Amino acid sequence: MYFLSNNARKAFILLTISFLFPAIAATAQTVVNNKEVYTSVAKVGKNAKGIKAFYASTNYKPIWVGSKNKARRKALLASLKSSGNHGLPTARYKIDKLESALKSARGKQNVGSAELLATKTYLQYAHDLTSGAVNPKKIDPELAVNRPRRSDEKLLAAFAKSSPAGFLKSLQPKTKEYQKLLVEKKKLERALGASAGIQSIPSRTLKKGSSSNSVILLRQRLTKLGYGKLGNAPLFDDGLKTAVQKFQTANGLNPDGVAGPGTIGRLNQGPKDKLVKVLVNLERERWMNFPRGDRNVFVNLASYTVYLMDNGRSSFETRAVIGKRAKDRTPEFYDEMTHMVINPTWHVPRSIAGKEYLPIIRKDPSFLKRRNMVMISQSGKSVSPASVDLSGYNEKNFPYYIKQRPDPQNALGLVKFMFPNKYNIYLHDTPSKSLFNREVRAFSHGCVRLQKPFDFAYKLLEKQTSNPKGAFHTFLDTKKEQYVNLAKPVPVYLTYRTAYFGDASAVSFYPDIYGRDKKVFNALSKAGVSLRAVQS
Repeated sequence: MYFLSNNARKAFILLTISFLFPAIAATAQTVVNNKEVYTSVAKVGKNAKGIKAFYASTNYKPIWVGSKNKARRKALLASLKSSGNHGLPTARYKIDKLESALKSARGKQNVGSAELLATKTYLQYAHDLTSGAVNPKKIDPELAVNRPRRSDEKLLAAFAKSSPAGFLKSLQPKTKEYQKLLVEKKKLERALGASAGIQSIPSRTLKKGSSSNSVILLRQRLTKLGYGKLGNAPLFDDGLKTAVQKFQTANGLNPDGVAGPGTIGRLNQGPKDKLVKVLVNLERERWMNFPRGDRNVFVNLASYTVYLMDNGRSSFETRAVIGKRAKDRTPEFYDEMTHMVINPTWHVPRSIAGKEYLPIIRKDPSFLKRRNMVMISQSGKSVSPASVDLSGYNEKNFPYYIKQRPDPQNALGLVKFMFPNKYNIYLHDTPSKSLFNREVRAFSHGCVRLQKPFDFAYKLLEKQTSNPKGAFHTFLDTKKEQYVNLAKPVPVYLTYRTAYFGDASAVSFYPDIYGRDKKVFNALSKAGVSLRAVQS
């Protein structure tokens, strides 16, 4: 070494480093070749590990700036400018700032900052489109929805090796529901931009035999909504009744053919109200942008309906009763159904036992016995309510458990469907059958009651036995509690779809019974989503 020239000595040192520490040598070379990108990426901070990992894997080769990346820039800017078509917050992407930065990146000037800005903007857009623009858990604790989340590194790597325009288009949810909602959005934006509209129908009850100007308005509104060419006659006849029933059926209303306040209120919803619902439900569809399995249970709380979905289509549906609106609202979350319990025992939740039953059994100690219920001490022994002084207890310190034995009048009915979760929510039968005939069906303590629980059980069991009905009734006839495992767990999605197509060709709009649409739209608005009107 002492006899080598300075240049030879430097060459020897570099050769030694390359041999002993190839990673260090590669990084050193990277810094030299892509200094501007390397410097910018190095400053992005701890929360950008994916960005750092991607650029390290490509030796900090830019994917946005430079003459070779023109197609990528063009595709990204085009997607950002059309992001409003998806109901995304276009303003969030600061397109003008990005265009200016990319134009100013010449030679070695501003290359690193422009590259990093484009990458961050792309990732924001990609996450918004694949996972939703807002986080449901930050909107309301009842929206306990786990969004899909692809890693930054994978989103960058996949884009870098794909056709830019095609890849960006592929990010959107591929479900039929999402595509139908996009079409409905355009339709409502045209309706919102139209200068003329149809007059609202006065909120009064119209039925067969009614004759008034309101009947004419009813005909016009149903015609515009696609329920036939109904003319302008002032008389409410059989043809109009049939059209009203079709509208009621499509919108989860009682199809009695009478246009009462509920039906007319739904008919009077204008394009603005409907457009808000479509924007909110596009976001909900993005929250569920993941494979849902060949079979799943899809609960739409807003329509009080439970569907069993097979290969993307409904193979069974039933009316449902859900949690009360003022309290006990049923949360939204996803889980897996693992088993059903036939002839279930109802273990009354402590909150219900202390708050609802304690005042009753104080006045009437025989109440529990008449309901086939028992009061249990903490040691597990049955206790007669008449034998203890309950006057000193309240809902917070009530020390006894209450359970209801298997019985047709059991609050859970004769079968419950379990997907164990921290909310203690499940689907079940009920002896209160009359509630299913109501349009508004929010009466439970949070669980979801089914109108046709036996048929639901048969459908679930058909995958594991040739005689599902017979197998179910064999367990039922024992009159004892029976646990029946599903051979394959079934995903369960408790959702809240206020604008929903399902298998239908026309969208159905449902009331925002829990006020969640308003909260989600407020969050979207703060993020930069806005209503827009377009001319036909």
